Amino acid sequence: MRLRSAIAETLWDCVKAHHLEAACDALGMAPAREGSAEPFNSKRSYVEGRLQGMSLTALADLGYRVAAEYVPEYLQPVLDALGAHGVAGELKNLIFAADGPKPEIVFRDALNNDVLVVKNEQFCLVYDRPLAAHGLTWADLTNWWADHEGLTGATAREVSLSLYRRLDRALGNNEAERRILRAYADRYVQLGDGIPALIPQVYLHYDPYTRTHRAPGLAPLPRQRMDFLLLLPQRIRIVIECDGRQHYTDKTGRGDSQKYAEMVAEDRELRLRGYEVYRFGGAELVDTPAASQRLTTFFDRLAERHAT
Repeated sequence: MRLRSAIAETLWDCVKAHHLEAACDALGMAPAREGSAEPFNSKRSYVEGRLQGMSLTALADLGYRVAAEYVPEYLQPVLDALGAHGVAGELKNLIFAADGPKPEIVFRDALNNDVLVVKNEQFCLVYDRPLAAHGLTWADLTNWWADHEGLTGATAREVSLSLYRRLDRALGNNEAERRILRAYADRYVQLGDGIPALIPQVYLHYDPYTRTHRAPGLAPLPRQRMDFLLLLPQRIRIVIECDGRQHYTDKTGRGDSQKYAEMVAEDRELRLRGYEVYRFGGAELVDTPAASQRLTTFFDRLAERHAT
């Protein structure tokens, strides 16, 4: 397989033999099999031996990590040919589902992009585990939630319901967004908790200034939060937005072309960075059977597109 060979070639070129085992361990590769090549005999064969049995999805995710850590000369053309073109870089901070005042965030370590919520932490959730090669599933999120809340002894269903209620609370009075969350939650019941988790109200940009502290004429960063986010394998990140009138009208309810232009400009920027963006108009999600079917069809087709 070209991808396996490209990963081996990259590590052969960039890592000395006496560091190779540690480098492979750090990248999360499976241990070397008994009787396989040793790094000092053949670096390429040693790496390829540790890659045997990996799925294409896992290999592609590993390829991204190797390309980010080392020179991507051998890897990038292969990744591009596979269509593995998700968002570059590792996910480091997942802050979501705020149900109260905006969190205040500082850099704990600016060199490593480690952030710390120093105020209003109780009103938001912070997923603090590494993102797996398969993305973030509902099972991953409920396991984290059980530990986060100390739900020892609770059944899987009790943990799942507890997390769902907490995520639902972050949607406030937005019934259109609530229908999106409810429609996707039905899929956990039907398809199992191994499907990607639908994460509401995820911070994308962070503007430290409130309206009272912002200088006159200084506009806030656009779209500080995404309505929903799905994290799939191969660093694919899917954004789902639900547009009420506030997305395209001013305070008087009149159409605001500037606000709309800013929204579509931000969409373009996200797509250029590798995100997929899907929008629903609020009027599409009124409480009708047609709206439920529309959401079911959308999520079915999205799952088919990404084979999840």
